[in-house]
Amino acid sequence: MRRIAIYGKGGIGKSTVSANVTAAMADMGLTVMQVGCDPKSDSTKLLAKGGRKETVLNYLRDNGTVDLDGVITRGYGGSLCVECGGPKPGTGCAGRGIIAAFEALEDHDVIGEHSPDVILYDVLGDVVCGGFAMPIRNGYARDVFIVTSGEMMALYAASNIAEAVDNYAADGYARLGGIILNARDVESEDEIVAKAAAEMGTGVVMRIDRDPIVQECENRGVTVVEGAPDSRQAGLYRKLAERILELSEDSEGGMRGT
Repeated sequence: MRRIAIYGKGGIGKSTVSANVTAAMADMGLTVMQVGCDPKSDSTKLLAKGGRKETVLNYLRDNGTVDLDGVITRGYGGSLCVECGGPKPGTGCAGRGIIAAFEALEDHDVIGEHSPDVILYDVLGDVVCGGFAMPIRNGYARDVFIVTSGEMMALYAASNIAEAVDNYAADGYARLGGIILNARDVESEDEIVAKAAAEMGTGVVMRIDRDPIVQECENRGVTVVEGAPDSRQAGLYRKLAERILELSEDSEGGMRGT
């Protein structure tokens, strides 16, 4: 089982990248579980086509426990879609909510129940602390990929994420797999991101070009892989999925397996 986390600054396109990678892997015949770790709970919307079930936290609040059938949605290609959720705005800490959601999923042996080939955590990376550090700090994920552009604030967040991964790597937790350049057409963007990646001690896994087909498909509520399968952009996402599989480690065990 591949245990992968995709991090990035809010708004950088990490959820779009994650959903398209999941769809591409599903087309390879793999069973992929995507776990959204953002209080907006929008990580899997392009996979689930609006058919998403309750978030883990909402289900916990309403029922006092978690029923896997109540929180896991079957999405595109048989993908397994889970949203951790978050507190109502202004009423709690999103990071603590993610911790509670992860503990509930582990208590119910979500991995053992569904045996996915890949589990992909889509994680907000503006602040790498508390619950947002769970995938790399507690051994849930093994390989971390960071989505960024050549914009200053996106690179600043990417650097912080890379430092966090490095800090936990010494304890045998997650390792940095590389940078995914989600291009914003910044001047000299390739050179800027390559230089930043080298400073983080890693490299650029792939460049994903900016293309209006992404927004067109999102407006229809589908991934590019599903909505425009013959497009060049879908080909880029498929190639990225292949690269991530090549660079990640096949691991045994459950959510905390090593």
